[in-house]
Amino acid sequence: MGVSTASMHLRAPVAVQLSTLQSSAGEFQASIRFPVAVSGGLSRRCRAVEVAAVLMEREGRVASEGGRSGGVTKVEFRKPTGGSWAASFCDSVERAVVWAFDAGLSDERAYLLSGNYAPVDEMAPVADLPVVGSIPDCMNGEFVRVGPNPRFKPVSGYHWFDGDGMIHAVNITNGKATYVARFVRTARLQQEEYYGAAKFMKIGQLKGLRGLFYLAVEKLRLSLGVLDDSNGLFTGNTNLVYHNKRLLLLHETDKPYAMKVLEDGDLQTLGLENYEQRLQHPFTAHPKIDSTTGEMFIFAYQEKAPHLIYRVVSKDGVIGEPVPITIPQCVMMHDFAITENYALFMDLPLLLNPTGMPKDEFIFKFDPSKECRFGILPRYATNESQIRWFTIPTCFIFHNANAWEEGDEVVLTTCRMPGIELDLEPEYKKEKAWSVNSKLYEFRMNLKTGEAKQRQLSDLSTDFPRVNEEYTGRKTKYVYCGVFDEMNRVIGVAKYDLEKEPSPSSRELEIGGNIVGVFKHGPGRSGSEAVFVPTKPGMDGPEDDGYLIQFVYDENTGKSEVVIINAKTMSPEPTASVSLPRRVPYGFHALFVSQEQLKLQQA
Repeated sequence: MGVSTASMHLRAPVAVQLSTLQSSAGEFQASIRFPVAVSGGLSRRCRAVEVAAVLMEREGRVASEGGRSGGVTKVEFRKPTGGSWAASFCDSVERAVVWAFDAGLSDERAYLLSGNYAPVDEMAPVADLPVVGSIPDCMNGEFVRVGPNPRFKPVSGYHWFDGDGMIHAVNITNGKATYVARFVRTARLQQEEYYGAAKFMKIGQLKGLRGLFYLAVEKLRLSLGVLDDSNGLFTGNTNLVYHNKRLLLLHETDKPYAMKVLEDGDLQTLGLENYEQRLQHPFTAHPKIDSTTGEMFIFAYQEKAPHLIYRVVSKDGVIGEPVPITIPQCVMMHDFAITENYALFMDLPLLLNPTGMPKDEFIFKFDPSKECRFGILPRYATNESQIRWFTIPTCFIFHNANAWEEGDEVVLTTCRMPGIELDLEPEYKKEKAWSVNSKLYEFRMNLKTGEAKQRQLSDLSTDFPRVNEEYTGRKTKYVYCGVFDEMNRVIGVAKYDLEKEPSPSSRELEIGGNIVGVFKHGPGRSGSEAVFVPTKPGMDGPEDDGYLIQFVYDENTGKSEVVIINAKTMSPEPTASVSLPRRVPYGFHALFVSQEQLKLQQA
């Protein structure tokens, strides 16, 4: 898919600790000056604390804004309160910052904005698509995948995390398929559409001293009424979940956006889900749903202490009280896990790095000197007093496959990497993708002895682990992973049998050891996250009785298709494939919403 684990749907909170910023400000004399003169020599001075504190203010405003009508806030465009002079003034300041620091970073040939990373326009439903093979009856519904798709050309410093959320969907009804693509209609997107240009700050700009200038530009726009951050700030571009009769689009530094799938497969943004105004913090991009109880488990990481919040949402959509969890500092925590009795959190050393910006460092930094640990908490705990912490070797993890309990142990199957670099500026203009270095691992935490062990399960570069989600929190035998080549393309899917021993040092996508099935996309073809769709709901039948569905891009033709694979047999020939009317850019996570779920959608 051309997607790196280094940039897989991770959105760290755009927020910085004030005390840290104050310390940082002292280190570099606390004062910066815009490189532009306006109205006869007027220059705007900003203390570093004031400049970078806009990050904190952004998060705080998201938290303080509740819903206006029930559980969903309708996101309606608000005309800017600032006049055209204010917008022009801010644009002039921004152009000066770009000229001073980033003149080369707006190059249209940027790697992350070219090829199949390049954005596409929305597309209304296109029906009766060509189908080869036969689409299984269990796949009546809507296959949806979200990813970054910038509506407007970035001013500078684009990071793959920055793109506006676009949903690519294929509606399947009785063997016939319809394709549609729609933006998530965020407040951010609507404001930029009003101006016809990118206006909000980007993660890719938050490096070095210039990052503080870009923060100042955004603060200026907000203070003059050019931009409004009171009704959501981010892009909804990371993941999707269906819970309590509602499809939610997720970005881990914002509230979820509720979407509706229309009868023809088209998509409509309803607004921000705020759980009857009780959601006062961001919402993870990777919630977990227990198929037995119907509950959804969520967490949020944030800049302010105690930095981590855990909550349970009932099957009827009632959100429980927040459980604050203390960790030493804010870390990027993209995923977590649940078992039948516990929730597992990952305190890993990818840190907010505001003090490094004046040293020309990126806002997020991997610090191998920091202790790595997993925290295990009873999943219905009302406070953090019962959490158990387990120290593990230095690593970083974006995505977990599943977790469960075996005797005194909690077992986690996950994709582990030795470290991570999120600064993509070197990749912004290069012609070769960065490398994926995550491998499938097993961790075992003994609740009786306090010991933690890890074991490598594969030598292939893998990520996007998926299981039959009917078994979330319960022991699974099979895991399906995307396999990456040296150019960061998903060249196929590996089916792992966790009850078998791994092959010794096998780097080839071939059957052997614990790899009991493979599907190869073929030369010049790149896959994406493959979602497991069970033949029947529940856990009565074989765990692997179902199908995998994913988008596949063919660089030979410049087009994309949806490919459906038999997850049980992993036959080398697809069960069915659907030709799409155009290419689907590389993206993040996907979900299959069944026909029964679509019928139950809330208005």
